Amino acid sequence: MDFEQLRTFLEVSRLKSFSRAAQKLLRTQPAISAQIRSLEEEIGVRLFDRDGGKVTYTAAGRLFEPFAESCMERQRHILLAIAEQERSPRGELSISANEATHLYVLPQVFAQFRRQYPRVMLNVVRAERLKTLENVLNREADFGVVSLPVRDGRLTVETIHRDELAVVAPKGHPLAGRDTVKIQEAAKFPLLLPAHGRRREQLDELFRVNEIRPRVAMEVESSEMLKRYVSVGLGLGFLPRTNVAEEERAGSLSVLSLDGVRLARDLALVFRKDRQLSRAAQEFLDIATQPYRRRGAETATHRGSLPYD
Repeated sequence: MDFEQLRTFLEVSRLKSFSRAAQKLLRTQPAISAQIRSLEEEIGVRLFDRDGGKVTYTAAGRLFEPFAESCMERQRHILLAIAEQERSPRGELSISANEATHLYVLPQVFAQFRRQYPRVMLNVVRAERLKTLENVLNREADFGVVSLPVRDGRLTVETIHRDELAVVAPKGHPLAGRDTVKIQEAAKFPLLLPAHGRRREQLDELFRVNEIRPRVAMEVESSEMLKRYVSVGLGLGFLPRTNVAEEERAGSLSVLSLDGVRLARDLALVFRKDRQLSRAAQEFLDIATQPYRRRGAETATHRGSLPYD
């Protein structure tokens, strides 16, 4: 049983004629008769009595009519709802990223998207890099935001943000107020380092390349904890400039570039290649990638640069 059969049934019942129904539906009369016959065979009873040129309901046909009307009305409603969805997206989008990305990179994206599409609910999932990739691959999140590179061929990768790692010092520290510092000089002071993850791996590689044995004061689980511990004078830290922009403006933290080396970070929005993007998802992708596209395509890495997460 399909909608075409139901539509044909309702036209025959309304016009009380197979030939007039055929004209209205731009079909041949044999085609109309075949559709009704197929419908009757599926149901197992006759729906119309055919007495010469006169077509009337059987008892079963009269019982079947409101069912057919209800089905066609439901079809009209769903088609209207889909059309409205295309004109003005609604529904829900789930975005997975680590805490710092949700705090410092995505708020402006979320704000612009909500202004334009207030009927789409944004579901925030806080997860570290590997879990975020897993969430996207398992269809538990529509999008993920992670650092590059991403080498999984199942994912589409769109760069949305570029940042760099800086040395962060508390107010009153001997390095506070300077613009740059050499890694060898920074490593003479107690350091607060990420406990694990790619950022820690890249910092360890930087120390190894420069033959430095850092004074590790603490290993910290999150960027927010690290920033807090730096602010109370427990040591120097390495944080993305975006994460400490407010504190730098307020003068509560001093942010220094590493002299002679740039630890660059590109963040990307990732989603499954085999996923058909809804209108809402496509609009979110456009808004998220717009600032990066506007800045133009810059070189992803620089000589002496190390990507991190």
